[in-house]
Amino acid sequence: MAHLTIYLTDDTERRVRRAAKAAKVSVSKWIADRVAKSVETSWPPEFLALAGSFPDFPDASELREGYGQDVARETFD
Repeated sequence: MAHLTIYLTDDTERRVRRAAKAAKVSVSKWIADRVAKSVETSWPPEFLALAGSFPDFPDASELREGYGQDVARETFD
């Protein structure tokens, strides 16, 4: 496991220590959890739970029917 050194203002350190204590975890674990969440590459479960929650939302083909032919695209040179 890697060890990192970080620099925090005194006020930030106090708030981190307070938050870790409230969560009943070490400061190291609290910071590691926060860093892991911030670099996560998957969608949060709350977002995934929304999938299919709009049963009357039209699919792509229905949307295209309402607007007719797609516009011509410009090319990249």
